[in-house]
Amino acid sequence: MATTTVTPTLTPEERAAMIDAVRDFADTELAPHALEWDQTKHFPRETLRKAGELGLGGIYVREDGGGSGLARRDAVAIFEELAKGDPAIAAYITIHNMVAWMIDTYGSDAQRAQWLPTLTTMDDLGAYCLTEPGAGSDAAAIATSAIPVSDEHGDGYVLTGVKQFISGGGEASVYVVMARTSAEGARGITAFLVPDGTPGLSFGPNEKKMGWNAQPTRQVVLDAVRVPASAMLGGIGQGFKIAMTGLNGGRLNIAACSLGGAQWALDRALRYVHERFTFGEPLAEKQAVVFALADMATELQAARALVRDAAIALDEQRPDAAAQCAMAKRFATDAGFRVANEALQLHGGYGYLQEYGIEKVVRDLRVHQILEGTNEIMRVIIGRDLLERARG
Repeated sequence: MATTTVTPTLTPEERAAMIDAVRDFADTELAPHALEWDQTKHFPRETLRKAGELGLGGIYVREDGGGSGLARRDAVAIFEELAKGDPAIAAYITIHNMVAWMIDTYGSDAQRAQWLPTLTTMDDLGAYCLTEPGAGSDAAAIATSAIPVSDEHGDGYVLTGVKQFISGGGEASVYVVMARTSAEGARGITAFLVPDGTPGLSFGPNEKKMGWNAQPTRQVVLDAVRVPASAMLGGIGQGFKIAMTGLNGGRLNIAACSLGGAQWALDRALRYVHERFTFGEPLAEKQAVVFALADMATELQAARALVRDAAIALDEQRPDAAAQCAMAKRFATDAGFRVANEALQLHGGYGYLQEYGIEKVVRDLRVHQILEGTNEIMRVIIGRDLLERARG
């Protein structure tokens, strides 16, 4: 059964201490290795365990489940700092947190006791399986089936289908799988917890991607995977609701990662324009450069305010929270990519070189405009909400 408890935010002093700790982690454990992990496609499990030791495996999981019990407005600040170290790993941590939150919020006492202690420490990792080869933005059109069975092993379900673009595929310990228990559109979707190693569960090869190379992305193949009835997360037919509720937070999280990556790129650009001289003066003296930097900083600050306000709306469970999360995701991921790309431009040819790190951030942030619902779908959500409110 879902919890509706609103978690209080941190005090200013607690928040400052938390941000300092996360910033130190990002500076020491992520940033020095980000380029190498990207180049070698290394998934740093040991570093993730260190993140778990810091309390980053269950940021908004309740404390009785081993989580940090923080509010969403604090979580987005954490993810922004992590993304300054490595947007790809920060983004995976957000996905893992969404899985842990789903189990904490909708799971039974037994499910919470089984999974949360090791998910919150990141000894176990989570993956979220909604998208399919033929069902991306139209999540209600998923075809993965869950057929009820009853035999000598007891009551259960047999899951069959393929999930696409799954972060952590082949590395996670538990997969939250959305499957169809009836033909009733969105109302026919149910969520299941599928542990790694379950017979019939397999994975495609690691996808060759433009960015996010430090985290694996694979197909998750369910070939007559049998799970007990106790593997159902929430009630039958609640899967679409669970997915959409989770995505509200997921959109905020990926927006925060865009802010962090873009802020890192802007900081590098600010440093570079002071050091780079052309025609006898630093780039920082060129009015066109000054204006570009001003626009970059303004866009990021506006995006940060949208993300903060949407996080507060989610914490307070306001009726317009979904639309606010969509606005924040659309604006922040578009702005983040533009700022990172402009930072590359300000670096000239050096921005195109791997060693400067700017091109990696540009590649990593580009996918943020696609995942957790494309930015075109965000416009649909926002527009429909506006029209619905206009009708009264």
